[in-house]
Amino acid sequence: MKIFGLLILAYLMGSIPSGVWIGKIFFHVDIRQSGSGNIGTTNTFRVLGPVAGSIVMILDISKGTLATLLPTFFHVTTVSPLIFGLAAILGHTFSIFDGFKGGKAVATSAGMLLAYSPTLFLFAAGCWVLLILITSIVSVASMIAFTLTTIATLFYHDWLLTALALVLTVFIFYKHRSNIVRLKDGTENQVHFGLGWALHERREKQRSK
Repeated sequence: MKIFGLLILAYLMGSIPSGVWIGKIFFHVDIRQSGSGNIGTTNTFRVLGPVAGSIVMILDISKGTLATLLPTFFHVTTVSPLIFGLAAILGHTFSIFDGFKGGKAVATSAGMLLAYSPTLFLFAAGCWVLLILITSIVSVASMIAFTLTTIATLFYHDWLLTALALVLTVFIFYKHRSNIVRLKDGTENQVHFGLGWALHERREKQRSK
């Protein structure tokens, strides 16, 4: 019963729609009706600005971290912390507070990794930041960073970690299927910094001449 209760708690923690609540409470904006309609960090940045976006990112990461640490807090040793992190990820993606809809689980997955393996989290975060600076496209950075992190888990000889990383990578690609379509069409949104954005701006200037 204790484990079941903690799994429910982890799911409820993950279900908190940070972007929706912050948008409604502080900006009187429903981010589900603006931008891409997603409730996660990227769309919050796009719709509400960098301050709100940064807060949502921290909160979404924290959901995964705190949920993964629940068995440590409550002295549960018979179930892997990853299972509790997964419950939070499911909550974020299928939120009970958002009609069982939700975000793409990138930040919450990162939070789970932060609690379970800080070293691997730093590797994943480093890959993501570097890819953002190169491509200027969040979706590309997220999908490739997840792929590289899954490969990196092989060196940890932790079959559950690798299996979960693989499942999450496939899931992340699935959640980004509309982004993949836009990438093929050349219409995917870019952040306004990085090499990709600089090349885009150069091409636009050349066309306008």
